[in-house]
Amino acid sequence: MLGTWRRFSGSWPGRLLVSAAVWLRAPYFLTAAPVIRRLEPGRAEVSLRNWWLVHNHLGTVHAIASCNLAEYAMGVLAEATVPSSHRWIPRGMSVQYLAKAETDLLAVATFPEPPAFSDAREDVDAEVTLTDAHGTEVVHATITLRISPRPARTAIAA
Repeated sequence: MLGTWRRFSGSWPGRLLVSAAVWLRAPYFLTAAPVIRRLEPGRAEVSLRNWWLVHNHLGTVHAIASCNLAEYAMGVLAEATVPSSHRWIPRGMSVQYLAKAETDLLAVATFPEPPAFSDAREDVDAEVTLTDAHGTEVVHATITLRISPRPARTAIAA
């Protein structure tokens, strides 16, 4: 994914294309339609437009839309960081709703402790901070990932 990002991220249509490829891979992100803004190993920045499909009954960004944004940011972070020799899966998520989300949002996902990518499986936390257009943190999520080596492929005898 990181190679595709580097190839297409130089323009708005390119960033939208890469973001949409993730939506197609995980269609439940379609209503939130998050867009990758910056992506590199160890850091992902993803935005969410404040529009009616992500609103709750108060007219603010719904809590679950915020969780979807956090999970999307964590997912692209993991895809950009975890080498092809390993795989990842989310194991848990802790979320704090700190303020009403009344504007577009920016999610920044990082690994405070870089994964070791050893021969043993490991659980690591991704921290995701969601801020509004004023720079106020509105949601904070900690998502635990299980990272493990990919199983060796066995050759099929002819």
